Amino acid sequence: MTKRKRMNGEGSLRQRPDGRWEYRITDGYRDDGKLKTISFYGKTQKEVKTKLEEYRKKKSAGIDLNKKYTFAKWADIWYDQHTDVSATTKEGYKYTLRHLKNEFGKMQLEDIKAMHIEQFLKRLRSEGKADSSVAQCRGMLFQIFNKAEANDLVHKNPVRYADKMRSTKPPKEKEAFTAEEVKLLMTKLPMDRIGLSIRLMLGTGMRTQEIMALEPRHIAEDGSMIEIQQAVVRIKGGVAIGPPKSRDSYRRIPVPPKLQYCAVRLRDTKRKFIWEVGVKDQPCNPTHFAKQFREAVGQVEGVRVLTPHSCRHTYVSQLQGLGVDMETIKSIVGHAEIDMTQHYLHVQEPIRQDAVTRFSDTFIDFGNMDEMAE
Repeated sequence: MTKRKRMNGEGSLRQRPDGRWEYRITDGYRDDGKLKTISFYGKTQKEVKTKLEEYRKKKSAGIDLNKKYTFAKWADIWYDQHTDVSATTKEGYKYTLRHLKNEFGKMQLEDIKAMHIEQFLKRLRSEGKADSSVAQCRGMLFQIFNKAEANDLVHKNPVRYADKMRSTKPPKEKEAFTAEEVKLLMTKLPMDRIGLSIRLMLGTGMRTQEIMALEPRHIAEDGSMIEIQQAVVRIKGGVAIGPPKSRDSYRRIPVPPKLQYCAVRLRDTKRKFIWEVGVKDQPCNPTHFAKQFREAVGQVEGVRVLTPHSCRHTYVSQLQGLGVDMETIKSIVGHAEIDMTQHYLHVQEPIRQDAVTRFSDTFIDFGNMDEMAE
């Protein structure tokens, strides 16, 4: 048996008679007042040292691996550490998290099983909760337990084994402008700030919160590129400037050549923000922008009055119709996952008709079909 003495309070490393290596440290005190020892085992010295490093990282993050957590306690830790989302998104998490804590709060993490998750989701469905609410609850539960599993607080994520509460209703189609409506908007909208902004949103896929936070410095002098570095976030009583929706939302968007004049004209302002209304050096509230959006679109005959976010849906669907690959679309619009990009796709009827016509022309010989019919 090989043994190494303790050095600088780092614990002791030894090779056990069975060939495995053991790294033993003291960490706090037991209930009886004696020192508490913890051992890490592995086939190699490197393996046990890696386990020790992981343990210390988790402790520095406020995770006590020797403690049993209730769902409520661990959910709060998860929420506090969940920083890879915008302030607005995180604020929206609070309602769902409160609902989950009311259901599972006092239960120990390891006592929550797949059947408990299923019973909870089924009850939500029977109470008439919207499919989106049920999905949000399941999604957040999955993230909370996934983090617990990664930190060895539960053996496995019970949500992974719980049946999904799939909706029996047909999915609600996301609204997007048709190609004909886009052409009308491009030509008929006024050449003022709202008209130029709507054209840019249709041609870049920018979110409303992103265009509200645009400053002239974010737009190239020739209007060929727009940098997304920030976004408007809602706070109590108003709005403020914060980070974009996710890490992938930081991006540089190429502006279509025929729309670069819109970016140049919007850039030509002495204001701090492109959209600044009322208070100096303060961004515009998206609610005010949405009102102006509806009024401007409503004046264009032959175009439905949709929401500002429909411009983003439209951009993704039009790129899809032009044959642009999913990874490229994802990078331009700033989605974190391909699944989200697919969620936005809208295969419009002219595109569908063109697809079946091309299929017909390629694979069906009408001359032979006529002979067979005879």
